[in-house]
Amino acid sequence: MNTSAMPRPASGAGASLAADAVYRKVSWRLIPLLFVCYIVAYLDRVNVGFAKLQMQDALQFSEAVYGLGAGIFFVGYFLFEVPSNVILHKVGAKRWIARIMVTWGLLSAGTMFVNSPMSFYLVRFFLGAAEAGFFPGIILYLTYWFPAARRGKATSLFLAAIPFAGILGGPFSGWILQSMAGVNGWQGWQWLFLLQGLPTVAMGFLVWRYLDDRVKDARWLEPAERELIARDIAADGSGKSEAKVLSVLTNGRVWLLALVYFTFTAGLYGISFWLPSIIKSIGVKSALDIGLLSAIPWSFGVVAMYLVARSADGRLEHRWHSAVAAVVGALGLVLSVAMHGNAVWAMVGLTIATMGIMATLPVFWGLPTSFLGGAAAAAGIAFINSFGNLSGFAAPFMIGVIKDITKSTDSGLHMLAGLLVLGAVLVLVLAKPAAAAERRSASTS
Repeated sequence: MNTSAMPRPASGAGASLAADAVYRKVSWRLIPLLFVCYIVAYLDRVNVGFAKLQMQDALQFSEAVYGLGAGIFFVGYFLFEVPSNVILHKVGAKRWIARIMVTWGLLSAGTMFVNSPMSFYLVRFFLGAAEAGFFPGIILYLTYWFPAARRGKATSLFLAAIPFAGILGGPFSGWILQSMAGVNGWQGWQWLFLLQGLPTVAMGFLVWRYLDDRVKDARWLEPAERELIARDIAADGSGKSEAKVLSVLTNGRVWLLALVYFTFTAGLYGISFWLPSIIKSIGVKSALDIGLLSAIPWSFGVVAMYLVARSADGRLEHRWHSAVAAVVGALGLVLSVAMHGNAVWAMVGLTIATMGIMATLPVFWGLPTSFLGGAAAAAGIAFINSFGNLSGFAAPFMIGVIKDITKSTDSGLHMLAGLLVLGAVLVLVLAKPAAAAERRSASTS
């Protein structure tokens, strides 16, 4: 693009208000679609936690079998994440995200036909391979449309789909398990996978029809609006790494942030996969009641996520925000265990834990996107996400093993709390270079 031909930007408060209006327009165009896509994505990833309430007894799965099957999703996810995101950067978000959603929606619906541990492992592995690239692809995609100083809020609005998936998906999943059992000769858990998998396929076709790959393709923006965004993104990209993929994967900062993200997502997936079982263990028996109660922690998580991300953007400070949120999440998990005999206080602990864990996520992504750009961002974001999401394999499996041995999830939740504290320490002590890069990037945008 010939930047010399662009109109000179206005100055002062008028220019700021004009820019706000442009980015508000972009947000209303992109975020609702991406938000709904991530809701169905996250439901397809974690609805196995609700299916477990019936599936485990029906198929005679042990806690370790369930934990391994729930977590093996992330092995396929890890193996295909980086190549998938590099392909997205080359062929465009519209084509690749649509492909991802159609294939994983079909596989998720196909989980209804699982009848043995091996078939469970296989379908979960291929589901992870199919979904690989979606989340980091969206994080990368947002860097095409929002400069650093505005990206945290946009990311938090997208990531709010995770708690909303819990708010909407919990009651819906409980209703399916309770009301659809026996319809057409299928069990409730089978209907759960079918009814939550097929909408993902439909969303894939909507992405193909509606999404624009880059700002220059957005006919719904005026030329001056496209030029304003292009200037901001160009300024935001100055000083960022454009290194080759292999050199990015040997970057120490990338590995460090991958380890931090591993500890944060361990808490997330511990909650996501085991929340229904934990609620059941404190005395709630009805599948519908479990679903309704599971919406409470996620509802508070939405609020915490937005407020913390807004504060981090306003102060251009993501390191302390993510560390404090992680510690709050750990304290909530410890409280839920300490109050295990009291259902109300146990739910309070789980709610605090979910608020802290959810608040870490959009804030964290302000660090790697502050110093990676272009193909380097595609590879680096994908690697951080895929390595971090290996905790989605490790955490459910370890909790399952611990529960088989101890007959309780308490020690597993203590393990997750310890990982969250470790992540907070790593962010504070070791991630200073990334934080410094973030401030430099934001100051130029």
